[in-house]
Amino acid sequence: MKNFIKVVLSGLLLFSAYSCSKQEEFTESIFVDEPELTPDIKTYKFDKWLEDNYLIPYNLDFRYKLPEIDSDIDYNLVPTRLDKSMDMAILIKYLWFDVYGKIVSEDFLKTNGPRIIKLIGSPAYNPSLGTMILGTAEGGIEVTLYRCNELSSTNVDMMNEYYFKTMHHEFAHILQQQKTPPKEFDNYSAGYYDPTGWQNRTASEAASIGCVSPYASSQPREDFVEVIAVYIVKSDAQWQALLDLASKPGVNASGQTVANNLPMRGDDIIKAKLEICRKWLAEAWGVDLDAMHKEVQERQKQIDDAINQGLSEINAIN
Repeated sequence: MKNFIKVVLSGLLLFSAYSCSKQEEFTESIFVDEPELTPDIKTYKFDKWLEDNYLIPYNLDFRYKLPEIDSDIDYNLVPTRLDKSMDMAILIKYLWFDVYGKIVSEDFLKTNGPRIIKLIGSPAYNPSLGTMILGTAEGGIEVTLYRCNELSSTNVDMMNEYYFKTMHHEFAHILQQQKTPPKEFDNYSAGYYDPTGWQNRTASEAASIGCVSPYASSQPREDFVEVIAVYIVKSDAQWQALLDLASKPGVNASGQTVANNLPMRGDDIIKAKLEICRKWLAEAWGVDLDAMHKEVQERQKQIDDAINQGLSEINAIN
């Protein structure tokens, strides 16, 4: 699993233990067995929309009801609310599937995309590391997105950080698992990857060693897909701001300058890494990374319209 962002856990997590008598009644389970798709079920319209937009065209099972078999007992997880599930399903199609369909081909994700997408309402916290999981890609066929109950369509930067970057990051892992990227990429920040302490780095520290995020500085394989994901979702101004930050010495959380012995400045390293990613996507997959970036930037301006259109389609189903 891939932990995406650091979180600060203040205080202690307190759990109250209590005993249950035989007379106590339990509330209804949060776990849902998937019913047959018939018009009499409460979620029929949305489920039919998922069938028409994911299952039939992509052979993809879009799971939002948190069946027990899909839950991870290592974390305290809750299902995604129905309204958030609908918004997320619409946006995943609009900002991920439809983009690849337009820029690459209609068949690209039918062949290379995941076969299962799971939505989890809550984050998955790892208190021992002070991190939380935002997404996972397992076996090249399954993508899980967490924290979906906090989706807010009015905050594009928040959506990019917690969802859209995660989507592109996880899908890049799927591509990475099928065709190995150039090993040359691993050399640029060699000696400065930290798989257990990356969460303690500031954005400035990470940028100064040529990494687009603290998590990118954890290991080369995460660095590679982070470059792709961050470049796709960031605006031109935000990308330039990242390069400007990377051109300066790193500053840690205590305000101290952190030196490194790399032969290149951080911004030049990021540019070199981006070129490797750009070339690999084009030659190995026929994907134009710059066209992807441009298309996503344009679509991010129309998020509310996309959601309203999707909800209208769902409500129109008989």
